Amino acid sequence: MPDKLRAEIDRLLAERPALYTREHFALFEEFKTALNEGRVRAAEPCPGSPTGWQVNQWVKQGILLGFRMGAVVDMSVGPLTFRDKSTYPTRRFDAQDAVRIVPGGSSIRDGCYVGKGVTCMPPMYINAGAYVDEGTMVDSHALVGSCAQVGKNCHISAASQIGGVLEPVGALPVIVEDDVLIGGNCGIYEGAIVKRRAVLGTGTILNRSTPVYDLVRNTVHKATDDAPLIIPEEAVVIAGTRAITSGPGKDWGISVYTPIIVKYRDAKTDTKIQLEDLLR
Repeated sequence: MPDKLRAEIDRLLAERPALYTREHFALFEEFKTALNEGRVRAAEPCPGSPTGWQVNQWVKQGILLGFRMGAVVDMSVGPLTFRDKSTYPTRRFDAQDAVRIVPGGSSIRDGCYVGKGVTCMPPMYINAGAYVDEGTMVDSHALVGSCAQVGKNCHISAASQIGGVLEPVGALPVIVEDDVLIGGNCGIYEGAIVKRRAVLGTGTILNRSTPVYDLVRNTVHKATDDAPLIIPEEAVVIAGTRAITSGPGKDWGISVYTPIIVKYRDAKTDTKIQLEDLLR
C-alpha cells in the first residue's frame, strides 16, 4: 500500500493542478490516515544507516502538499478564534485510540501518529507529521514539532521543545528513541538524534552548532556536513559551559554554553527518573 500511495502522491506533486479535485482531496485524506495510523512516517529505523535512521522524503513532500492544497478557513471553537488550512484540522480521538488528553488547551494536528497509552498534559502541541510512540508522556507546554519521531515510553517534560524538521524535505528530522527522558525546558533541534535510554537534564539544548563534550569517554560529539548530532545510548547530558581561551572573551572571563555528558545511565539514574505508574 505505501508504494501505491507514494506513486500517487508523487504524481500529484508533479502535476501541480490549478484546481484540486474531489479525487485529489480523497487521496490526501488517505495519506493522512496512513500518517495517523503510523503506516507511513517521515523517518523510520534503518539498521543499515550510519545513524540508524532514514528519512522518507516523499512523506515530507506529501505533508507539504497538504499545505498547498488547503485553503485558510474558520476553525473557531466557541469564543476562541482559529483560522488555518482546511487540510489540517485538529485530530479527533476516540476510546479505541487509548490516548489520554487531559483538559486544558492542548492541540494535536491531524496527520500524526500518537500511540496507545500516550499521555498529553495541558497545554501541549503535536504538529502534523510527528510520530509519538506508545506509553510516552508529553508534558505541559511541550512541543513535538512537525515530522519529529519520538519513541516508546519517553517523557517529554514541561516546556521542552522537540523541533521536528519539515524542510528541507531531504533532511532527517529530530529523533528521540525509546525510553528517553527529556528534562524540563530542553530543546532538541536541527535533526539531532537522541539514542535510546538517554537522559537530558533540565535546560539542555542540542543543535548542529553545539558540540557535546563526553567526560566519560573522553570524546566530543558533533554534527558534520554529512551527519547530525547523535547523543549515545544511555548518556546522561546536562547543560554546562566551556571557557573562551583567546581574545577578549578570555580577558573578560567569558564562558559559552555547551552540553556535557557526565555519566552513563545506571541503577541510581533509573531510580531518580522513574515515573510513578499511577500518573499514567
